[in-house]
Amino acid sequence: MNDDVEALFLALSGAGIRQVGFVPDAGHAALIRRFADAPGIRSIVLTTEEEGVALSCGAWLGGQRAVLLLQSSGVGNCINMLSMVTECRFPLLMLVTMRGQWGEFNPWQVPMGQGTAGALRGAGVVVHDVDDGVRLVDTVAAAARLAFSSYRPVAVLIGQRVIGSKAFDVEEVKP
Repeated sequence: MNDDVEALFLALSGAGIRQVGFVPDAGHAALIRRFADAPGIRSIVLTTEEEGVALSCGAWLGGQRAVLLLQSSGVGNCINMLSMVTECRFPLLMLVTMRGQWGEFNPWQVPMGQGTAGALRGAGVVVHDVDDGVRLVDTVAAAARLAFSSYRPVAVLIGQRVIGSKAFDVEEVKP
């Protein structure tokens, strides 16, 4: 996994990413740590995901490129902000770790996980699904090129087969 994170980091930093906005997420944890350790790249912890849309637009206006790291459950928070991106033709690159898919344990994650791609497409976002880790780095690099050369929002949805499904183990509570 460390080699995969390094390759992903190199693809994003090679695409000129200098700001990274994120709400802490286990699926992005290793990449978040890698960006935090990188000189010349600013990592920004967000309160909510839609702040990352504004951060990315502000970075672009200031002459920098940003990436927004979020989980599928946070996509719904961004939908209204995406109108600014599409109307003003801001490039936006989002890496979305998916929930509510393969091996999901939490039923509350399923509705948004199943609706993420459709919600993003409906808001004018170009969506790339990755369900095979072998394709992840190339897909992210291509998505960055598309976003920053066409001034469009692009999301890479990283499936649970790539990041792994989460487990929730609790001891049985007996009365």
